[in-house]
This record gives sequence, structure tokens and C-alpha cells, in this order.
Amino acid sequence: MQKLTTALLLFTCLSFCSSATSQITPDTLHLNLDSAERLFLQQNFSLLAQQYNIDINKALVQQAKYWDNPILNTDQNIYDGKFFRHNSNYGQVFIQIQQIIKTAGKRNKAIKLANDQVLTAMHQFNDLLRNLKFILRNDFSSLYQLLRTDKIYSTEINAVKQLVDGMDAQLKAGNISQKDDLRLKALLYSLQSDQADLQRQISDQEADIHTLLQLPATKFIEPDLPNVVNTQGIDQLNLQELIDSAKINRPDANLAQTNLAIQQHNLVYQKALAVPDVSVGVEYDQRSSYINNYYGLAISVPIPILNRNKGNIAAAQLSIKQAQTGVLQIQNQVEMEVAAAHQKLLTIYRLKQQSDTSLQEKYNQLLQNMLDSYRQRQVGLLEFLDFFGAYKDARTKQLQQETNLREAMEEINLATGKDIIRPK
Repeated sequence: MQKLTTALLLFTCLSFCSSATSQITPDTLHLNLDSAERLFLQQNFSLLAQQYNIDINKALVQQAKYWDNPILNTDQNIYDGKFFRHNSNYGQVFIQIQQIIKTAGKRNKAIKLANDQVLTAMHQFNDLLRNLKFILRNDFSSLYQLLRTDKIYSTEINAVKQLVDGMDAQLKAGNISQKDDLRLKALLYSLQSDQADLQRQISDQEADIHTLLQLPATKFIEPDLPNVVNTQGIDQLNLQELIDSAKINRPDANLAQTNLAIQQHNLVYQKALAVPDVSVGVEYDQRSSYINNYYGLAISVPIPILNRNKGNIAAAQLSIKQAQTGVLQIQNQVEMEVAAAHQKLLTIYRLKQQSDTSLQEKYNQLLQNMLDSYRQRQVGLLEFLDFFGAYKDARTKQLQQETNLREAMEEINLATGKDIIRPK
């Protein structure tokens, strides 16, 4: 009875483990790049957090539009022989209401500065979006290449496994040497080891894309990209036009220009702060003035003798010069990055133009022919191993070349701040 109970518990445990394993088995999610970008825009936490900065600064614009609250001052007697005595013969009440009136257009200048901060937040959001989209597209392309490379390894491993199984029988029959058998098994182990390393890279790439898209870990992403990269229009790209486009469209370049505008507006605002504001009010005095029930007009103005805001004005002038230097720096950086990205794209494109598009089909057919020839002992082991190494290198370099071309095209988009060309 005890053995039966133990067996039932073991069976239940195994069933539960099997069920749990099946529940965490990843589901394959096929995504094209457009669908991935839609998910990215909807769910990426970094973008959502940066979006709040825009809304925060818009709220501060509204705050800058408000007038200062009026100030109420009051004074009345508490005790004059009796507490709180107020009648026609006794009691004193003083009431004053004051309103600060900002001079020199300070309110409008503060609103302009607040609007500049909204533009800054928008440019920061667009720059974050530009960089994250570049990362997403490159991760997508890299994952696509890694998965296709993994299929190449699987094809080779399956083919070598079949040979290894047949070689064992040939070794027992004495038709082949143990050295040839071991070298073939070493090839199989090398391929399996390389594929394991490749699959670790796939896992890392999957994790990066999951983070960008905020997808559950149970989803296995399989990118849906065209096998052939669209190179139309690459040879028509003009470097100067790309640089001009980048200076207009790149968010970091616009951010530098906005920062310059902020410093210029701040200088105007600091000069306005040197002009005193006026406080205007009305007041009522029941008994303490030269007549009872006194009504008066109160006006107060600070005398700009000790503080004329000269330090803040000087700091604002220096900040303008600093911002101008920042604009020149970012413009030079834009030119260098666009030129480098353009040259890189042309180099990879020309290499692509020189490659044989039918090479993949030829290699796949040759692989099958080589397997058949080796089984029939028409080629030796060394020739067979050399071909396997050449086949793997050629196919993986082919895929890497396509990935490099996609990434170079995306680098042009990143450098110009606009989708100039897409590897559809």
C-alpha cells in the first residue's frame, strides 16, 4: 500500500511538472516591422514616461498665464476696555486689497519661456523615439539573421547526424577507419557547439525586443522580414541633401536650436525683471486716519537701486554664447555622422551589387550533391570537411551581409532623423 501511495504521488508530481512546463512553453509570435513599431509606440515604458514630460510642461504653460492673486490685509481692534467692541463710537477696522501688476511684459515673456520648455520636451521625446526605433529595427534585423543562421546549422547538423549514424555501421564492418569516424563526430560536435552559442545570442536578442515591446516572456518573437533587401534608391542618395535634411529633421539638432532660443528669451526676461513691478490697492480705514471712514488708493513700487538684476542678465548673455557653441557643435556632428553613414551604405551596397544572387541556391544544391558523393565514397573526408566549412562560412556571411545592409540603411535614417530609405 505504501509503495502504491508513493507511486501515485510520484505520478502526480510528474504530471504537475509536465503541466507547468507546457504552460511556460513560449508561443511563437510572428511580427513584421510595422506591427512591432505599433506595439513599441503603444507600450514602451521609456516613451510613455517621456510623453509625460510634454504634458507636464504644457501644464506649466497654463500656470504661467495666471495672474498673481490679490493680497488682502486687514486689521481691527481686539480690546479697548472691552473685547471686540465695534459700534458708532468705538472700534477700528482697516482693510486693504492689493494687486501686483507685472511691468515690461514679464507675464508674456514667462509664457514664451514655458512654451520653449514644451518644445524642448517634444524634441527630447522625438530624439528618444529616433534612437529607440533604430535599436528596435536593428534588433529585429539581427534576430531575423540569427534565426536564419540557426536553420543553416540545423540543416548541417541533421545531415552530419545521418552520416554519423551510417559511419558507426561502416566502422563496425571495417569499411572506414576510426580516425575518419572521430573526425566526422568532431565536426558534428563543433556544429552543435556553435549552434548552442548562436541560440544564446538569439535568447539575448529576444530579451531585448521583449523589453522594447513589453511583451510577455512566454511569447517567442519570429520576425517576418522579406528575404531580399530592397535597395532601390540607394545609388540616388545625395550627400548634401541628406545633410540638409538632417539639420532640419534631427531632434537633437532642433533641441540645440530650441536651447539657443530659450537663452535668448531668458535674456529678454531677465532684462524685464530689472523693471520694478507695481502694486496697486484700495484701502479702508474706519478711525485711525485723519478722518473717519477713510478710503484711499495705495501704490507701491520697489526702487531699483541695490538690485538691478545685473548678475542674471550677464549670466543670460553668457548662456547665449554657450548655446551658440552647442548649435555649431551639433551641426558639425550631424555632418560627420551623415557622411559616415552615407559612405558605409554605399560600400555595403556596392558589395551587394557584386555578389551572386543565385549563390544560395547553388550552395544548397551543392551541399546535397556533396552528401551523396561522400556516402558513395566519391569524395574523401578532407574534401567533404573543407566543403562543409566553406558552405557554412559562405551562407553565414551572406546573411550577415544582408543584415549589414539593413543596418546601414537604418543608420542613414538615424543620422538624418527621417525615414529616407527602408529595407522593405
